[in-house]
Amino acid sequence: MAEVVIVEAVRSPVGKRGGGLSGVHPADLSAQVLNALVQRVGVDPGLVEDVIWGCVTQVGEQAIDIARTAALTAGWPDTVPGVTVDRQCGSSQQAVHFAAAGVVAGQYDVVVAGGVESMSRVAMGAATTISGSPYSEEFLKRYLVSPHQGLGAEMMAEHWKLDRTAVDEYSLGSHDKAAAAQDSGAFDEQIVAIKDAEGNVALEDEGVRRGTTIEKMGTLKPVFKEDGVIHAGNSSQISDGSAALLFMSAEYAKSLGLTPLARVHTAVLAGADPVMMLSAPIPATQKALKKSGLTLEDIGVFEVNEAFAPIPLAWLAEIGADEKKVNPNGGAIALGHPLGGSGARIMTTMLYHMRDKGIRYGLQTMCEGGGQSNATILELL
Repeated sequence: MAEVVIVEAVRSPVGKRGGGLSGVHPADLSAQVLNALVQRVGVDPGLVEDVIWGCVTQVGEQAIDIARTAALTAGWPDTVPGVTVDRQCGSSQQAVHFAAAGVVAGQYDVVVAGGVESMSRVAMGAATTISGSPYSEEFLKRYLVSPHQGLGAEMMAEHWKLDRTAVDEYSLGSHDKAAAAQDSGAFDEQIVAIKDAEGNVALEDEGVRRGTTIEKMGTLKPVFKEDGVIHAGNSSQISDGSAALLFMSAEYAKSLGLTPLARVHTAVLAGADPVMMLSAPIPATQKALKKSGLTLEDIGVFEVNEAFAPIPLAWLAEIGADEKKVNPNGGAIALGHPLGGSGARIMTTMLYHMRDKGIRYGLQTMCEGGGQSNATILELL
């Protein structure tokens, strides 16, 4: 059975809605990231046997298999295929799982996994406006409601008794950590410059807010429930972004004279309540630890996607991890959440943090529409 290794990982900066990446077509955004990935390694893109690309809103500019469109936009040979994956917010983390499984099975020697979302250009939820409901009558009979992520976040806060102060303080911490990471240069190497058609260059994450206080955050009104706790300041930002990782079998990487960064140690999935929707990272993490044979103490960094502040807080309450190891460079509340690109963005950030800090094991998990979650453990090499 082949061992799957990560040879390189890169990401775009994460742009605010209407910000520095909003003028870049998502296929062009993806293509610039793909080219940066292979150029760093010095690998002929013709060796890539597939591009597995996460994207959630597959309409308009992100339709017609953007994985393939992106590879061709990048100027890669016609022989390089691509497939687009939708597991909601975990789409590009699922792309990683598919890539790893393909290498382990011997179907690939070289494969790229990653994703993109341009939420400025293709609005979140645009696919559901075309016709009809995605929920059938039988689904609605079973669950009685149409699931809604914002209300799911409120359910999480209620279930784990998280008040407004707790979620706001967590969110401020995300911005503080992201600002410190940005100022220290922690993101510099992982980010590749993105150019728009007019030659403007984006090189820095745009969502980090500096100087915000708990008092300022307290003036924001709840969005989903009149007496709720969820508002724009403790939710992930609507963003644009892309990220990609290059996977090979260890044997093939050796034949090319390449030194891998890490290997995929464990990859699992979990499902939970689709109405609460956002709690599945808890059983996914438990499953990953059990399957890996590792203990909580073995893991040196955890990335738990900050779709809404109650998610990492509930995860911490149930898993019992050291809070200092969780999202050490900030998360989606500060950096942004370009849906289909977030899993690969988070993995790239985690991988560089592991390398820079000499951390052997890192675990990543994220909530996903439908009450699902991926969890992945990487081992530094």
